[in-house]
Amino acid sequence: MASGDLIQIVDAALAEAVRKAGAWLACRPGCTACCISPFPITPADADRLREGLTQIDSTTAAQIRERARQSIDRLERDYPGDTVARVLAEDEAAEDEACPALDPDTGTCDLYAWRPITCRTFGPAIRFGEDSLAVCELCFDGATPEEIAACEVEIAPEILESALLGDEEDETIVAYALLCST
Repeated sequence: MASGDLIQIVDAALAEAVRKAGAWLACRPGCTACCISPFPITPADADRLREGLTQIDSTTAAQIRERARQSIDRLERDYPGDTVARVLAEDEAAEDEACPALDPDTGTCDLYAWRPITCRTFGPAIRFGEDSLAVCELCFDGATPEEIAACEVEIAPEILESALLGDEEDETIVAYALLCST
């Protein structure tokens, strides 16, 4: 499946999940709770992010690269050696580290159209197979399990499995993806 096809499928499911969830969703510009702390992304996610850097204005791209450089400096200082592997393996590693694509002034993602699959699927109630993806703790505040279930949208597990799991040896984090080509 081509990356563009995957994005269209995921975005269509997300649009339906957002429609169903309505006011339960806390996701808005400025809500950045899910943009803090590094998480694994696949090579396809990294490629999309790098493509995004070539599509946005050069000033914003330079600001993102600088935030990525600063993030990598902090991560390599705090997690020397195989930094990416250590950050991904350690619980609560770099839990205060903001995503370099997050504009600290606006609280929005400068690479939103090119964001990783994890970013696209976090928040609304999206289910794939028997396992439900995490629902943001800020969303569905006060909702019953039945109300959350009524908002769920399913994405075929075979579509997301490879996109979300990928090959662990090729995983990286956003800061490294933005500064390093593979």
